[in-house]
Amino acid sequence: MAEIVNLRTARKRAARAAARKAGDANAARHGRKKAEKALTEARQAKAARDLEAHRRERAAEEGLPRGGD
Repeated sequence: MAEIVNLRTARKRAARAAARKAGDANAARHGRKKAEKALTEARQAKAARDLEAHRRERAAEEGLPRGGD
């Protein structure tokens, strides 16, 4: 005799499997690990700090009068 299958449960199981498959595909395409995101953010912050350290004029930012005005 055949096994009795609840069709509602079978549909839900199939829908979950399809959603999982789509999610895995999106994660492979777009996802990055938390450590990779943190590394990228740290590198960008360091680049911004290094660029700021090489500025020649800080008088405008500090509110000091500029020479030659």
